[in-house]
Amino acid sequence: MSKRFSHQLRHNITEDAYCKTHLEPTHLFCDDDQITLCSTCFQSQEHKHHMMYGIQEAAENYRKLLQEILNTLKEKLEVAKSILADEQERMMTVQEEEQNYKEMIESEYRTRLQLLSEVNELNLQRLPGCTSDLNLGEASLNQSIGFAAELEKSSQEMLQRLSHLGRENMNKLKESEVRVSEQICSLQRATAELEKKCGEPALAVLKNARYCLERSESLLLQCLEPARITDLSLCQTLGMSQILRVFHRFITLDPRTAHPCLVLSEDLRSVRVGSVQKDVPGDPGRFDFGATVLGLESFTSGRHYWEVDVEKATKWQLGVYQVSANRKGTVPTASGDKVLLMGSMMGTDYTFWVFPPLKRVSLRKPMHKVGVFLDYEYGHISFYNVTERTLIYNFSRLFFQGALRPVFSLCIPNDTNSDSLTISPHHVPSCNVTVTP
Repeated sequence: MSKRFSHQLRHNITEDAYCKTHLEPTHLFCDDDQITLCSTCFQSQEHKHHMMYGIQEAAENYRKLLQEILNTLKEKLEVAKSILADEQERMMTVQEEEQNYKEMIESEYRTRLQLLSEVNELNLQRLPGCTSDLNLGEASLNQSIGFAAELEKSSQEMLQRLSHLGRENMNKLKESEVRVSEQICSLQRATAELEKKCGEPALAVLKNARYCLERSESLLLQCLEPARITDLSLCQTLGMSQILRVFHRFITLDPRTAHPCLVLSEDLRSVRVGSVQKDVPGDPGRFDFGATVLGLESFTSGRHYWEVDVEKATKWQLGVYQVSANRKGTVPTASGDKVLLMGSMMGTDYTFWVFPPLKRVSLRKPMHKVGVFLDYEYGHISFYNVTERTLIYNFSRLFFQGALRPVFSLCIPNDTNSDSLTISPHHVPSCNVTVTP
């Protein structure tokens, strides 16, 4: 096979070395017609205004062009391999994300259903027992049943939408995997052909040189980009329940845990970044994670809810801090665990993250006020966009041991800024709570 190919190559080279018309040796190459010419052909009117080169010079010029394209093709091949690896990794993570959001929706539904039931039971216990009150209690119960059905319908619709988006994303990624794989094969064939051609003798290099260049350039023009998939967090549209107001707690800030560059308001409800760091004596137990302060209140059981105004902060963190079990005294150490929602504004762009693990959350609009709900016994923490009345993200099946405290953080600036966080006023629930989902 190799001998036959070698003989054919020698035959082609010998054939191109002589002019078929005049049977003279070829010394020139016509770049316009892409053919070799003898001296007689060169003097003809047909090639009078064409660009001519010596065969060796023309071959060297094309080698340089072919080598440049070869290098670019190799770079594109590496990019394609990287995209393929990323697409295959995303195919695995998109399934994990779908399962994560499914559990999040189901967890939020269970939590609301439980709260709905408990608040309704609380209202019934407050009724004196007369006939009119019993009728009112029955009406309230029927209303609760209706709300529960509405809540279940809403959660099922979100689960169906999540499943649809998950399948759609997976199909896009599979199509992208096939497309990029085909591009990789084409690039590998092209680079192999160019490497072979660059190493051939002059006449072999010039044979179909322009066609080889144009075909390689067409590969460079092919679009090479990953699939665009829908962020599954966009299907998180479950509304915020009024029942949370029942668990609204009075939260204040603990000055002992405040970072030196933070300034607390007199009522201990607001925190801002100070222009000059305060001269505070060192405290080995101080919580020192960025510009952070803890809430004075701590929770070892029950359900608790608080709201924080974040409109005047460009970079902030909110959440729950688990006090280290081996701490001494009342001051927490930095060895505790945190569950956080983080927001950052760059110009007019907002980005939001949750932790742990660190994960970006897609939100359509900026947030002005964040609600935090903690259910200690059920290991559940939810973050809400209070303005839009929507769920941002929740964590379930967490294990708490020891006291939990609210945590508030601002970014330590390179220069002076006016970032601040304010804890919203405590809403005292009325005697009879209106049951809404």
